[in-house]
Amino acid sequence: MKRLLCAVGTALMLLSSVGTTSAADTIKPEMYMNWERVSGAQLSPDGNQIAYVRSRVDEMNDRWSSEIWLMNADGSKNRFLVKGASMRWSPNGDRIAYVAKADDDTAQIFVRWMDDEGAVSQLTHGQNPPKMLRWSPDGSSIAFRSRVPATSDWKISIAAPPEGAKWTKNATVIDSLHYRQDRVGAISGFDHLFMVPSEGGTARQLTSGKWHTVSRFSGMVGNAAYAFTPDGSAIIFDGNGPAGDVEETKYNSQIHKLDIATGEITQLTKAEGYWSDPAVSPDGTTIVYAGKSDVITTYGTDEVRAINMDGSNERIITNDLPSGAGGFMFSRRSDRVYFAVRTEGDIQVMRLRMNGRMEAITKGMHQVSLDSITEAGKFVGRYRDPKTDFNLVIGDVSNGELTQLTDLNADIMGGVTIGDVEEIWYDSSDDTRVQGWVMTPPDFDASKKYPMLLYIHGGPHGMYGVNFNFMWQALAAKGYVVVYTNPRGSVGYGSDFANAIDNRYPGRRDFDDLMAGVDTVVNRGYIDESQMYVAGCSGGGVLTTWVVGNTDRFAGAAALCPVINWISFAGTADIVAWGNKRFRTPWWEDPELWLKHSPLMRAPHIKTPTLFMTGDKDLRTPLAQAEEMYTALKVLGTPTKLISIHGEYHGTTSIPSNMLRTIAILDKWFKEWKKE
Repeated sequence: MKRLLCAVGTALMLLSSVGTTSAADTIKPEMYMNWERVSGAQLSPDGNQIAYVRSRVDEMNDRWSSEIWLMNADGSKNRFLVKGASMRWSPNGDRIAYVAKADDDTAQIFVRWMDDEGAVSQLTHGQNPPKMLRWSPDGSSIAFRSRVPATSDWKISIAAPPEGAKWTKNATVIDSLHYRQDRVGAISGFDHLFMVPSEGGTARQLTSGKWHTVSRFSGMVGNAAYAFTPDGSAIIFDGNGPAGDVEETKYNSQIHKLDIATGEITQLTKAEGYWSDPAVSPDGTTIVYAGKSDVITTYGTDEVRAINMDGSNERIITNDLPSGAGGFMFSRRSDRVYFAVRTEGDIQVMRLRMNGRMEAITKGMHQVSLDSITEAGKFVGRYRDPKTDFNLVIGDVSNGELTQLTDLNADIMGGVTIGDVEEIWYDSSDDTRVQGWVMTPPDFDASKKYPMLLYIHGGPHGMYGVNFNFMWQALAAKGYVVVYTNPRGSVGYGSDFANAIDNRYPGRRDFDDLMAGVDTVVNRGYIDESQMYVAGCSGGGVLTTWVVGNTDRFAGAAALCPVINWISFAGTADIVAWGNKRFRTPWWEDPELWLKHSPLMRAPHIKTPTLFMTGDKDLRTPLAQAEEMYTALKVLGTPTKLISIHGEYHGTTSIPSNMLRTIAILDKWFKEWKKE
């Protein structure tokens, strides 16, 4: 890939080359406290400028801090613009709308004029954060999504307390299925659409009711796409809609049309399924969207569909995708869409014509998002490869050539030697070919022996790939050979591969694929088989406990944010509808599969010292899941520890200092164990 660094990046590289760092230096965990990343890049309508979010670790406050930066499309004149995130250019490029903290510390919508004066206006003053800003086609208004508070209709009354008395606050009444959300806490309302004049005024609520204007999984974070029609008279959105399932017992979602003037909502799609991320063609005739038909399996066939604006001619464009699609951007002629898709460890920008013909625009060992595109076909996104973490690139759909515009961590990575990454393919059971990668220590010598760490991804329908991974590089610098693979259940290889674990997860297939990967690397001769370790988070935590419950070959294990008991998980996770669909038959009708595939049932077979670590605020895989297995192993006499990471929801590294703790805990635990 051709790389051109912006002026700032070049200067940083020059500075780093004359610093005190030697070529023998490797990644140290503390470097993370100065890490930076790019996200949410947006090209101006004329394609001449790029606004992007530059996030950095705020070491003093132990959090990520975001700023909006601006540069010319050739990478020059890179400069700070304003504090905030989630920005969008106005249709004619004269303003940028963005979300930032107001004086009262609430998140609000602001608009900055892009002339020399650079005047800034605060548009909203609500108490609930705005999300997903979209300009109306004429630039007169800005639509956004926000959570509208709701309370239960079920009320109780008791005697009034005496004057001056301090009684406990009223009881919380819960009467909905999804009443909690990871990274949020208690769900106290529904995500609805609003619109505010772009030059100031009162925000108007466009939708209301006990339903979300967003598809279910996306609705957990409220960030699914919606779109104006070209004439600005309507908004196309996904979700269960006013006629949908209020209790959300199924993952279903339809595409709807909202008439802005009248408030009338029309459900356009009819096929049962989970449809999301609608995009509207420039000529206003077609809506493209993605999803899966309603099937009994836990992972259906990924599809891209289209429907006419009046709800007619609902049709499949393609169901031959390596993984799920979304974020569609139309060509100016309305005859094709562009989007990014995960495929065999890479993320590539794709072109899909309305006749179903699909081709990759970008190629190579990288992961690139499609964040913004102009009518002329110029696009920007964020870029990762084994040696580069979340930098800004620009490209053109005519040739797919990418030019890297930033190198944000050059100042701390100059002169640092990192571990090499090698792609491997290997054979597993059932004639399955599996892809993986091996990261070796910076001073690797194939004639020596090294400890090995198998790190398993979550999901379970996730995908490891060719992206830079700070934690693994830090562990490789400590001497570990890190092995990571995409066993059956992973996305990026088609729906059949992802669905291979349906009604049997975790089980033989994913276990076989993981062990075959370990065997492939061990057979190379540089692994110390007395120092082999296994770890993973979420679905990776599930498989970590499943692995040590089925083999004693590892010296130590660390299950991060695991599911241990499918039955208790189904009733306590924030995705209870998904949890109750884990196996075909509900557990109250037949618990056999629910128990058979629960790692907890393998507790008597676990002899490997196993550590459990979960965030104390985790609502996706609550701490009680780890506690169940920890308690069992304690009673059984297997060496174990239980660690609660403070301040974390799902995962253990969103808070910068917790990244350092996670690395230190894993390294300390593994170094305590070595097989005889």
